[in-house]
Amino acid sequence: MAAAAAAAKVWGSSRGLGKAGHLLLRRLGARGLARYHPQRQEQQHFPSLDDKPQFPGASAEFVDKLEFIQPNVISGIPVYRVMDRQGQIINPSEDPHLPQETVLKFYKSMTLLNTMDRILYESQRQGRISFYMTNYGEEGTHVGSAAALDSTDLVFGQYREAGVLMYRDYPLELFMAQCYGNVSDSGKGRQMPVHYGCKERHFVTISSPLATQIPQAVGAAYAAKRANANRVVICYFGEGAASEGDAHAGFNFAATLECPVIFFCRNNGYAISTPTSEQYRGDGIAARGPGYGILSIRVDGNDVFAVYNATKEARRRAVAENQPFLIEAMTYRIGHHSTSDDSSAYRSVDEVNYWDKQDHPISRLRHYLQGRGWWDDEQEKAWRKQSRKKVMEAFEQAERKPKPNPNLLFSDVYQEMPAQLRKQQESLARHLQTYGEHYPLDHFEK
Repeated sequence: MAAAAAAAKVWGSSRGLGKAGHLLLRRLGARGLARYHPQRQEQQHFPSLDDKPQFPGASAEFVDKLEFIQPNVISGIPVYRVMDRQGQIINPSEDPHLPQETVLKFYKSMTLLNTMDRILYESQRQGRISFYMTNYGEEGTHVGSAAALDSTDLVFGQYREAGVLMYRDYPLELFMAQCYGNVSDSGKGRQMPVHYGCKERHFVTISSPLATQIPQAVGAAYAAKRANANRVVICYFGEGAASEGDAHAGFNFAATLECPVIFFCRNNGYAISTPTSEQYRGDGIAARGPGYGILSIRVDGNDVFAVYNATKEARRRAVAENQPFLIEAMTYRIGHHSTSDDSSAYRSVDEVNYWDKQDHPISRLRHYLQGRGWWDDEQEKAWRKQSRKKVMEAFEQAERKPKPNPNLLFSDVYQEMPAQLRKQQESLARHLQTYGEHYPLDHFEK
């Protein structure tokens, strides 16, 4: 009976135990019951079966009907926009009311990037640089998001975010130096073209492998949170990169560690040659956010004001609330994936022309400026001429500069060069001394 009394304190009255409970008590005895740690059981309060499920891994209700969740829980996540294709503000309450000077900087950054793209793309075709990737059609995603950030916010790019650096006043000379890999290149000629980086402008150097920047950005955001830095990290990637495993790891870490990071996905329709219809079956990338517990939004990436508003609000809340945000910017890659790609093999000219002529972010912003009386055809003509001249001057300057000294191949990795690396350096020196006439050494810095 002593055992029964103890059990009654733990599980309620002996009447509620039933026959199986009484049989268990007889078999256990007082000692066996003690091994069940009644004091630990007293801390648990189990509700009746009519209440919500108490499983620790989810929050939901019980149902008594077998039904699988449909892939698209709602019929398409809406696309937030502020102005239409003619540059007209749709809802005045969503107008960011930016001053003329700021909007003109938007436009000049986007058009300057477009001009630089055209010149560097042609230079690759002429054999002057080895590789290039244009940003045609995606300028609004770069500039709108960059403008909404603080200048000290850390940027992790993929390889199509040159406009973010341009908005942060990265000099044309350094864009050119990186693509040419000359002595002015901060990367000392070690990276492929378009793999920019700038410590002073808080832009982490781009690396080629897809999606590796996503978990790295989360780690940086976690560090900023622990340091109370009042700073956000923004991580750019395409919808193709969102299929990588690193994307899952990054999203989940960001949510569970409550990191102030903005995941900015440029959904431009193609992962190189793979259309979105062959990449995923769900409703794009924004639909994945709720599954990780991440606040998400889908915006018109060709509307620079929609991108600006979404990024600004995400930044404000990410810092204030220490939580991640996912922005899916719907846009279109007008150019080829890179100079190694011929997109005419997998999409029609009519498809490309539609986005280039009918729904281009630069055209939309120009309509807005002209509607406000802030821009006209004469200004357009003068700016196009001026911007081309600026790009060509930087281009010619970069082409004249020598390449970095070959010895820089061996520096900046180890504080003290290991014997194996020193041996390789000496081997190169002997090789060049013997066969130097077969190399264009006069193009390299002495």
